[in-house]
Amino acid sequence: MGILYALESIRNPVMDAIMLGVTYFGSEWLFIAAAMIVYWCVSKKYGYYLMATGMIGTALNQFMKIVCRVPRPWVRDPRFTIVEAARADAGGYSFPSGHTQNVTSILGGVARFTKKTVVRVVCIVIVVLVAFSRMYLGVHYPTDVGFGLVCGIVLVFALYPVFEKSDEDPRGMEIVFIVTAVLSLAAALFVEFYAWPEDIDPDNLAEAVKNLNMMFGCTAAVAVGAPLERKRVRFDVKAPWWAQILKVVLGLVIVVALRAGLKPILTAVFGGLGIASGIRYGLIVLVAMLVWPLTFPWFAKGCPLRKKKK
Repeated sequence: MGILYALESIRNPVMDAIMLGVTYFGSEWLFIAAAMIVYWCVSKKYGYYLMATGMIGTALNQFMKIVCRVPRPWVRDPRFTIVEAARADAGGYSFPSGHTQNVTSILGGVARFTKKTVVRVVCIVIVVLVAFSRMYLGVHYPTDVGFGLVCGIVLVFALYPVFEKSDEDPRGMEIVFIVTAVLSLAAALFVEFYAWPEDIDPDNLAEAVKNLNMMFGCTAAVAVGAPLERKRVRFDVKAPWWAQILKVVLGLVIVVALRAGLKPILTAVFGGLGIASGIRYGLIVLVAMLVWPLTFPWFAKGCPLRKKKK
C-alpha cells in the first residue's frame, strides 16, 4: 500500500484525465479491435496469434481472480481513495490486473511480430503506461500489475514459435485453441460447482463463470473456424488502403451489433447461465472469421459499385 499512497499524494486533475485515457488501452475493445485488424488486414497467422495470447490470458486471469480472491485496495484499506471515474471499470477482485495482462498480451504480441522499431517502441510504452495507470488510479496493487505483466510476456514469447510456423503446419495452432477451450470449460465448471466459502462475492463468482464460458466459446470457435477458413474461405488480406479502413470499420460495426443484439436473445433462452456467454461470443468469432471475410474480394477490387463492362 505504500506505493499506492505515494501515487495518491501526487494525483491532480490533469494526470487523472491522462491516466483514465491511457487505462482504456487495456480494455476488452483493444483486444477485439487489434486482433480483428491484424486478422483482416495484415496477416491471418498473426491475427490468430493475438487471439491466442488474449484469450488464454483472459481465461487465466479470470480463474486466478476467483481463486485468489484478493480484495481491491480501497476495500482492504477504507482510508485509501481512488480516482472515482475508474471505479466503474474496476469490478471484481484485484489480483491479477486484467487490464495490464490484456494490453501486454495484445500489444506485446504486436511488438513481437512486427519488424518496425517505431511500432515496437510505441507498443512497449503503452504497455508500461497502462500498467502504471492501474496503480495511479488506485485500482490495483503493484503485485497485481507485476503478475499481469509477467503472465502476458510469457504468453507472448511462448506462443510465438507455434504461430510463426502455422502457415506450414497449422496443427500446433489448432491444438493450442482446442486445449484452451477444454481448459476454459473445465475451469468454468470448477468455478461454478466448487464449494466456495460463504463469504465469496456472488457477483464476482457469476462474472468468473461468465467470462470462462466466454473464453470457451471463443477458443472453440477459432478451433473450428481456422481449418474451415483455410479450406473453404481462403480470403486475402490485401486491399487498397482506403478499402482496408472501410473493411475494418464495417466489420467492427457488425461485431458491436452482434455483441449487443445477441445478448438479450440468448439471455432469454438460457437465463443467467454462463453458456449463453459462450454461445454469444462463439457466434461473434465465427462471423468475424468466416462470414465477414466472404466480402473481402469486393474490398480487394476497390469496392466497385457495379460490374465493369467487358
